[in-house]
Amino acid sequence: RAILVLKDSVVPMSSEFTPETERQRIQHLAFLFPKLLDGEFTRFEFPRRLKGDDVGQKVLYRDYFMEGWGYKTVEKADLKYPLIHGHGKQARLLGTLAVSRGLGDHQLKVIDTNIEVKPFLSCIPKVNVFDFALHDIKEDDVLIMATDGLWDVLCNNEVAHVVRSFLAENRTDPQRFSELAKCLVCRARGMKRGHQWMLDDSHEASYDDISVFVIPLRKREED
Repeated sequence: RAILVLKDSVVPMSSEFTPETERQRIQHLAFLFPKLLDGEFTRFEFPRRLKGDDVGQKVLYRDYFMEGWGYKTVEKADLKYPLIHGHGKQARLLGTLAVSRGLGDHQLKVIDTNIEVKPFLSCIPKVNVFDFALHDIKEDDVLIMATDGLWDVLCNNEVAHVVRSFLAENRTDPQRFSELAKCLVCRARGMKRGHQWMLDDSHEASYDDISVFVIPLRKREED
């Protein structure tokens, strides 16, 4: 995720692409090329994992052309593992990946199968344009780019608060942007308490990898 932290506002510059947010694209691909599922998965989405007792019953479902839900009479084929399973941070593509766009993973297969995950991944980015000419960019305005290890535990506004406070207190440090990146990593990592890493508010710290870039938007003027 990338956000612009400006003096008086926070501007999101990206949005996460997940199996949930790209459900229709992924389901449509499975509709066009059913062989990609190798008979092991169903492209339909259901509110819960179906069981044998559900066969013949009407349950809610969604297909690639549906924004909302409809009713479907459950067939035996519907009992297969869903193409997209879980909700929120637990959503997985083919029970394997929590993302739906990315680079690499050419050899990745669903465990114990020959089903390739790569065909369902897109490398096409979404491009947002922010015109600097239309904004009065200040010295402490920055672009924060970070992996989900940061965003799993800190929201955009929390990160912006840390950014503004840190830069206001470290105006003379020539390495302050690098130090700010370290500060954000440490904030998301928390402190070790016993066998766990905890945040200052006693919530569980991030357990994912945490990489942070702090990119100043304006060159500091020479004295």
